[in-house]
Amino acid sequence: MASNNVDIYKFHKVLVIYNRNSGKQFFASMLSKMNEVFKTLKAYFGSKNVELCTFKRFTEFPGIIAEAQKNRVDWIVIAGGDGTIRAVIEELRKQDFDPYVSIFPAGTVNLIAKELQLTSDPEKWTNRVLRGIQKDVYLGTCNGKTFLTVAGIGFESLVVDRVTELEKKLLSKFAYVFQGTETMRKELLFRNWRYKFQVRFDDEQEWNDASSVIVGKSRYYAGRYNIFPGAALTKPVLYTALFKGDKSSDFFRYSALMALENLTLDKDVEIRESRKLEVRCNVEDFPAELDGDAVTEAPLQISIEEEPVKFLA
Repeated sequence: MASNNVDIYKFHKVLVIYNRNSGKQFFASMLSKMNEVFKTLKAYFGSKNVELCTFKRFTEFPGIIAEAQKNRVDWIVIAGGDGTIRAVIEELRKQDFDPYVSIFPAGTVNLIAKELQLTSDPEKWTNRVLRGIQKDVYLGTCNGKTFLTVAGIGFESLVVDRVTELEKKLLSKFAYVFQGTETMRKELLFRNWRYKFQVRFDDEQEWNDASSVIVGKSRYYAGRYNIFPGAALTKPVLYTALFKGDKSSDFFRYSALMALENLTLDKDVEIRESRKLEVRCNVEDFPAELDGDAVTEAPLQISIEEEPVKFLA
C-alpha cells in the first residue's frame, strides 16, 4: 500500500462537500456529526480557511469544483456515500484538478470508507485524517466514467437500475433487497436468464461467455462481503468474476457463495485479473453500475487509470 506523510498544516484552503441526502434515515444525527467535523477543522485551520458546501444534485459539481480550483483549495473532504464520492472525483478528473481528498462516511453505502478503515465518529475521524497519511488510490474508468470500488453488469446492475431515489431514501439498503426479489420474480420465475455477456481481457483474442459480470477495484462488495481478497483501492489491478449459470438456482447459489466470501468454490465462476477489459451484451443499452449507481450501459470499455488520487485516510 503506497503511503507517506503530508504536512497538512501548510494547507491554506479546505473544502467540505456534504451530501445532505446521503444516509437520509439518519439525517439528524449525521448533520450533528458533520457540524462537529466542520467545527474541528475550523479550529485547526482557521474559520476563514474552511468552507462547508452542501448540494442537492450532482449537476452542481462542475460549478463547485471550478470554484474550488479558482480558490486553490488544497484539501477536499467528501461527506457522503460511494456514489457521491465517485461523482466528485470524476469531476475533479474532468477539470484536471488534483487536491488531496478525504472521505467522511455519511451515506447508505460506504465501501470506500470501510476499506480505508474510516469511522463516522467525528473525533476518531479527525484524529485519524489530521495525521496527514497519504494513500494513493487508483481509479477505474468505464466508458469514460470513474469508479473506485466496483463495476458490474447483469443481475445486480439490473436491480440497481430499478431502485428509485424514493426507495433509497425510505428503505435504505432494504430497497435493494426488495428490488432484488422483484427482479428475480420477473426475470427468473418461469424462464432462464435471457441476458448474455461476452468479456475480453487485455486485448486477448478470446471472448468469454457470462450471465453476469462483477469487476472489483476494492475487496468489498454489496456492503460487507469480501469477494476479491486480493483487490485493494491502492492496487492498479482489476479483478473480474464471470458468472456462467443462467437459472434461478444458479443465482441463488452465487449469492450464497458471495455471503460466504468464497466464489472460488463454484466451477461456474471464473475470476480473472487484468488491466482492462471489454464487455458486450446480446441486447442494446443494458444498464451497468458503477459504485452502486446505474450510470452507463453496454457495451463497456473498462480500464485502470495510470495516475492515482491522493487520499488522506
